[in-house]
Amino acid sequence: MYSNILVPISFDSDTKTERAIAIARHLAKPEARITLLHVMEHVPGYAITYLPADYVTQSRAAVEAELHQMALTLPHGRGVVVEGHSGRTILDYAAEQGSDLIVIASHRPGMSDLLLGSTASMVVRHAACSVHVLR
Repeated sequence: MYSNILVPISFDSDTKTERAIAIARHLAKPEARITLLHVMEHVPGYAITYLPADYVTQSRAAVEAELHQMALTLPHGRGVVVEGHSGRTILDYAAEQGSDLIVIASHRPGMSDLLLGSTASMVVRHAACSVHVLR
């Protein structure tokens, strides 16, 4: 059983969010903290000019609201939004917060990813704690 679980959340169409949260809940000690983490990647400069001026602010607010609602379903749950590169930021956050488990979903890989998605692969290879991957 784990006491500090990190669940990276992706809001793409192939996400397995509900399963990841269910697994985290199942593997958690009764007093465990479960953190739902969404990493907002930076929008490249050439693309930002095509978006509304408040796009990033509105997107972040919508993600924070959604994570907050998800976290309310968990005892000791919380939602966190950070900015950065997905794989590296998940690893850094887990290390800083002392996570003892990361529950991460992997998309259907292409040839370049071989067996796992690129973010899940990076987390599995470099995490200092246990990692549970959903396929």
